[in-house]
Amino acid sequence: MAAVPEYFGSMVFDDRVMKANLSAEVYRSLRKTIDEGAKLNIGVANAVAQAMKDWAVARGATHFTHWFQPLTGVTAEKHDSFISPSPDGGVIMEFSGKELIQGEPDASSFPSGGLRATFEARGYTAWDPTSYAFLKDKTLCIPTAFCGYNGEALDKKTPLLRSMEALNRQALRVLRLFGNTEVRRVSPSVGPEQEYFLVDADMWAKRRDLRFTGRTLFGAKPPKGQEMDDHYFGTIKPRVAAYMADLNDELWKLGILAKTQHNEVAPAQHELAPIYTTVNIATDHNQLTMELMQKVAARHGLVCLLHEKPFVGVNGSGKHNNWSLSTDTGVNLLSPGDTPYENAQFLLFLCAVIKAVDDYQDLLRISVATAGNDHRLGANEAPPAVVSVFLGDELAAILGCIEYDAPYTSIDTGKVRLGVDVLPKFRRDTTDRNRTSPFAFTGNKFEFRMVGSADSIACANIMLNTAVAESLKVYADRLEGAEDFETALQAMIRKTIQDHKRIIFNGNGYDDAWIKEAVEKRGLLNYPSTPDCVPHLLDEKNVALLTSHGVLSRAELVSRYEVTLENYCKTILIEANTMVDMARTEIIPAVQAFALDTAKTASAKRELVPGCPCGCETELVKRLSALTDEIYRETGALEETVLALATVEDIKAEAERIRDTVLPGMGRLRLPCDQAETLTPKKYWPFPTYGDLLFGVR
Repeated sequence: MAAVPEYFGSMVFDDRVMKANLSAEVYRSLRKTIDEGAKLNIGVANAVAQAMKDWAVARGATHFTHWFQPLTGVTAEKHDSFISPSPDGGVIMEFSGKELIQGEPDASSFPSGGLRATFEARGYTAWDPTSYAFLKDKTLCIPTAFCGYNGEALDKKTPLLRSMEALNRQALRVLRLFGNTEVRRVSPSVGPEQEYFLVDADMWAKRRDLRFTGRTLFGAKPPKGQEMDDHYFGTIKPRVAAYMADLNDELWKLGILAKTQHNEVAPAQHELAPIYTTVNIATDHNQLTMELMQKVAARHGLVCLLHEKPFVGVNGSGKHNNWSLSTDTGVNLLSPGDTPYENAQFLLFLCAVIKAVDDYQDLLRISVATAGNDHRLGANEAPPAVVSVFLGDELAAILGCIEYDAPYTSIDTGKVRLGVDVLPKFRRDTTDRNRTSPFAFTGNKFEFRMVGSADSIACANIMLNTAVAESLKVYADRLEGAEDFETALQAMIRKTIQDHKRIIFNGNGYDDAWIKEAVEKRGLLNYPSTPDCVPHLLDEKNVALLTSHGVLSRAELVSRYEVTLENYCKTILIEANTMVDMARTEIIPAVQAFALDTAKTASAKRELVPGCPCGCETELVKRLSALTDEIYRETGALEETVLALATVEDIKAEAERIRDTVLPGMGRLRLPCDQAETLTPKKYWPFPTYGDLLFGVR
């Protein structure tokens, strides 16, 4: 097989391919569009389209598609062939600049949250030249934005690009104040770590809950789970290793920088992490990664589970969003420098993030709100629903010295000053990787650990980019009018620390005492569920933030509020209906069959041994009968609870009712079913158990 450098990016119309296939003039014009946002004229578009088509057809492509990310959370594509009729009755392969730049898919069935009427089918896709086109299954995929007839964003890419632009504008203003005139662009960079489970495909096929919902709705705890911590970083099993190798090949062909792979804590759980790249490209790559994880798994007789909590009793899966700020000159703005000048700039950007997280805790929580992630947040392997920032002891101590204008003696002596006197020289990694913090500083980046495994990272980064842009705007507005920059800078950093130190917490985020302290003493927000937090998307301060930076209009915010709550309601109702179906048609008959056979055994024993009390069988039949009665009652109760929702018209009220009635009803039904599983022999139980699923891949 060819060496990785030879085939890496071979399925991507990347910069290397563009240089080789475009004229120098067309290439320069396209780069100006990519790098500076310059308008793309139709002549350049036609030249690019021709080169793209020739490159793709030479590699076996027959179709093209505008690949976009609607509010469903997955990607969408409509394939059109390159063929056009020729006068002689044959066909020719054509692709125009107009087809490259804009498409018009039917938008009627995509969620819009009221932005458009269902009968108005028109929607538009617009080429995003900042993300390279690629080949997938003989189809040229062109990354695009997706909008309605009047330009309303119907996707996740459009507001993400807007948030990046907002952050760039404000970051450049701040850099100019430090005398930096070389930087032309500041971009957020992200490396999303992706956790997932692998289970045997044959076992998956026998469980309706996994097929319909992506998680197990029933399942007794197996004798062994993750108690021994022996799976974490353990030897990768041959079948899994083969899958990982195949997955890496597919990802590398698409130019996705898959770097790290290992076993995670829970049995059957694993992780893949890429090298950092610009957030827009990272988002596209992560969507492709999730798709390929599932596709490649099928080749190996496996199923990749991306649900945040597919199994109760073992760790769930997250997606750690490692976020930083980089300039087009190659400088990481969150990397501590070696000089006072650099340190002052670093501290200002650090404080901008701290201020952003404190001011917009609710938006960060909303950005990761899903029915699946609600099961994970606050459990013993995921950060709590309360947002806090971890800085580590050294940075926290330095900020404390700045706040009180006190000496800092750990590294250097003398008072900490900004930009004039000598600042302490930060070590390159001044932190410990706190695994319990929702938002931890780890050397030169922040790790936002609340994102769910199945989530698009676009949502979290939209909110984070915009919140930091607002902090930088406040700073730039004040500093641009300051009489003495150094004095104003020091005062601003000190005030930020004083006003927002409540969000900084370096302790154990899993400790119940912390949640109490966070809420009661510090006044931090605690939104345990999606219905608790999502309504705050429309709080006036949040609307003002996102509209003032041009990231989302009020109408677009209302649409996302509606769509998020609708998805929450639909997800849980599908789960509830699946539980009812499985309990009635699989679990109850299985337990009854075993109870009947047990009763027959008792009867046969009495015939063989007159006077035999058959206490074991009698007691077991009583317990099984009681459990089947309880399962039957709870199944009916859950069904009635679901049916009662038909009278609720307001989406917020429906979500709250589901949280308060349906979820508890599902818990009550699961309890006797799981108890029955522990009493019922394997040959009677209708589907694979937790032990089968978690330890079934060799």
